[in-house]
Order: sequence, then structure tokens, then C-alpha cells
Amino acid sequence: MPLFGEKANLTKRLLYINMTVVLLPDLTRSLGVHTSIAGGIHLALERAKSLGCNTLQIFSHNPRQWHAVNIPYDAAQKFKELRAHYGIDPVFIHASYLINLAAQDGTVLEKSLALLIQEMGNADAIGAEYVVLHTGSASLVSPDASRRKAAGALKKVAESGTWKAKLLLENTAGERGDISSGMSDLAEIINGAASDLIEGVTVDTCHAFAAGYDIGQREGLAAFVKEIDVQVGREAVKLIHLNDSKKGLGSHVDRHAHIGEGYISMEGMKSFLMHPAFAHVPLILETPKKSDLDDPRNLNVVKKLFGHTA
Repeated sequence: MPLFGEKANLTKRLLYINMTVVLLPDLTRSLGVHTSIAGGIHLALERAKSLGCNTLQIFSHNPRQWHAVNIPYDAAQKFKELRAHYGIDPVFIHASYLINLAAQDGTVLEKSLALLIQEMGNADAIGAEYVVLHTGSASLVSPDASRRKAAGALKKVAESGTWKAKLLLENTAGERGDISSGMSDLAEIINGAASDLIEGVTVDTCHAFAAGYDIGQREGLAAFVKEIDVQVGREAVKLIHLNDSKKGLGSHVDRHAHIGEGYISMEGMKSFLMHPAFAHVPLILETPKKSDLDDPRNLNVVKKLFGHTA
């Protein structure tokens, strides 16, 4: 029986007990963490491998600075070679938090466009499949107008170049000025941009819960999945940011907690993970990192939720 995280083509396993078919947990899913690139971008792969991950998410540069340089050719080649050796797939780049495609300030918007274009170039340089993006916020302008502005900005990015990597738009927690906390919000931006550059969405469990989706309860989770089906289609969900929430339902506060230690709860996280809508979607943990033990601990909790003892 393959262990959690091993590469495999089978996504379902059936066990026959007294002629009864029992669906066993999928232990072959892509599971990883957001990994540091300190010391060199290839070291993110080493860190992911040491944690037993088979996928990862990284920043391609310091996400708190506008200034970013292109990844050098040699560093990119080293990353691609090591990735192939370790069998890590897929690779996600999280775009800078500074990018705001709904910005009313013209200078900020132009810098945002330029930085997102650079993020796409860096993704192609290392062979990353996806760039994950928070579209932005605009507290002094109506949400509808802000989403139209973000959609227009995404059109400009798409018209500026061609990349193998694709964009994933992430749901947000509904903080003041957020324009993408609801699945209908994401659908509006995606439809407005009407671009092949956008391949789907990233669902962050903490953000969804903080935005008011009660995914920790069976009825709330079913309603959330139904909204995904209606607004973007479940096939559009290409990544799950798996995080518990330090704040309560509908708090509109983006504060991640360790798996099972927040308001979503252990049972709620398990229900989410085992829902068939998300059965084959890669998982990236963005849980708090106060010590080197935090990532292994959270990864082991997730594995146990799937019925695999780490």
C-alpha cells in the first residue's frame, strides 16, 4: 500500500471485505507547505523534501518589497533539475502581497502590473505551474467597480506577454476593502478578465471561514461546495490553502491557526478534506511557523486525518 505523498496514478483504492466495497482514504495526494527560499531558491526544494512533501509553494522574491529581480538562469536550472530529481509536483508561486489590481492610485496600479508580469516570468523560469494571486482591495470605491478595475488590469497583463504558467485567484477573508472574499466575486473578476491566463482559483479554508462560509459544519460545507459549483465550477479549484482560523466565523480577519486548533476545528478540517469536491486538489499549508517543529506537526496532523499514521 503506497504511503501518503508517493507518486501514483491511482486516486481511488477499493477494499473488498465480505463482498462489501469500502472506499479508503486517498493517500497519494499532493501535500506541501509554503517553503522558504532563503539561501537560494533551490533550497526550498530541499526543505520540502526533508518534510516529506511532494508539492510546495514559494515566493519568488521578498513579497514585502516592490523591487524584484529576475531569477538567474543558473539558479532556475538548478531548481528545475532538483525538482525533477525529487519528483515535486506541482509548484506554486505566491505573488507579492503588494500587488493591488484594484488600486486607485495610478502609480501603485502600474507597479502592481509590472510586478505581476515579473512574477509570471519567474514562474516560467523555474517551470512553476501556477502563480497564486490576491487581486487586491479598494476601500473607498464600490466593490463592483473595484472588481471591474481588477479584471481590466488582468486583461492588460494577459495582453503583455505569453507564459506557460497560469494564474489562480485566491479567495480572501473579507477584510475592509476586499474585493474577492466570495466565490461570486472571483467569478465576476474571472469572467470580466475573460483570459486564458487565469486557469482557476485557490481556496483558502481560513479565508473562507472568516468570510462567513461555515465550512466546519456539514450543512455549511455543502452550501460552500454548491456555490463553487455554480460560480466557478469545482474543476476550477486547482489548489487548497489548508489553514485553520484563529478568529470566529464571519470575523473578516485573516489569521491562520494550526490544523485543528482554530475555530474550524479538527472535525471540520477532516470533513473538508474528505469531501469529494476536493478529493484530488493539491494541499498547501500556510500554518504558523514559530519553530522548526510546526510544519512537521501540522503535516502529521493532516496525514492522520486521512487515516495514515506518520
